[in-house]
Amino acid sequence: MSVTRRAVLSTAATALLASGLPRLARAADDFPNKPIKLIVAAAAGGPTDLPGRIASQILNAKFGQPAVVENRPGAGGALGARVVAGSPPDGYTLLIGNTSTLAAIPAVSVSAGYDPVKDFVPIVRINEGFQILVVHPDSPWKTVKEFVDDAKANPGKINYGHTGPGGLPHLAGELFMLRTGAKLTGVSYRSGGESTTGVLSKSIQATFENIAILRQLIADGKLRALGAQNKSRTPLLPNMLTMAEAGVPNCEANTFFGLVAPAGTPADIIKKLSDAMNEGLATAELQKTITALGSEAKPNTPAEFAAYIAAQHQKWVEVGKAAGVRVD
Repeated sequence: MSVTRRAVLSTAATALLASGLPRLARAADDFPNKPIKLIVAAAAGGPTDLPGRIASQILNAKFGQPAVVENRPGAGGALGARVVAGSPPDGYTLLIGNTSTLAAIPAVSVSAGYDPVKDFVPIVRINEGFQILVVHPDSPWKTVKEFVDDAKANPGKINYGHTGPGGLPHLAGELFMLRTGAKLTGVSYRSGGESTTGVLSKSIQATFENIAILRQLIADGKLRALGAQNKSRTPLLPNMLTMAEAGVPNCEANTFFGLVAPAGTPADIIKKLSDAMNEGLATAELQKTITALGSEAKPNTPAEFAAYIAAQHQKWVEVGKAAGVRVD
């Protein structure tokens, strides 16, 4: 190629790049100029849906554009996650994910269809709760020790409900078995609400579910809480023991909920969304709403949330390997 031709091409490329930069900048400055879709990878009304409604409320108020929740349950949340991972990285299709979708399922599933670290850009962790081991109040077990002793004496006799292989309730049970030596039999349900109903109806004996689903049922005496998979007690249920207090250390199963975008979404759009969410989460009204769910608001930067997701993902990779869990 001649020097003259290279010079012409170089000049043209420079002009094209320069002409595109103002358009990209304006696109970020104008964001959002149309509705934002919030994909909730779970059914309506559940513990993952509620952070979606909170995010919708915050973004609507901040930007004056509709932030519309769209529930996409299926495959333990992986279906909704795949939809967002494959969406244009323009900030208009976001995922309300949780521990299952952003850490647990891809940690043990070869067919999840996405990588939680590589395929998403974290925006903000909205709130965090934890799992609780509950049984029916008519059951013979009043303590974790009684439950474990029975499970050891009768391997596989006690059934526990979960939301499908690889989801957090499933792995929370696997973690419990690793720490105690108990042998339980897992039973899949379509949602945490259904597995909880299974305990209420005595179709199954136990479940490891989120405090958002269980809190009122425990408070009303309809379920018996044996132990919380959390480091500290919650003031909402002050008499409920943590697993460590009940004799099972290192058995935490925290449930986080957060907002992420497809990989490649411009950093300035991520910052806009993160700033808006953190501002909204800091208000007394939303702090009160989140506390009432039995969880904590977790304002944080995208980088902090990214590090948290990576750590949680690695934790469940290790649990999956130790328990021999692999979902194809």
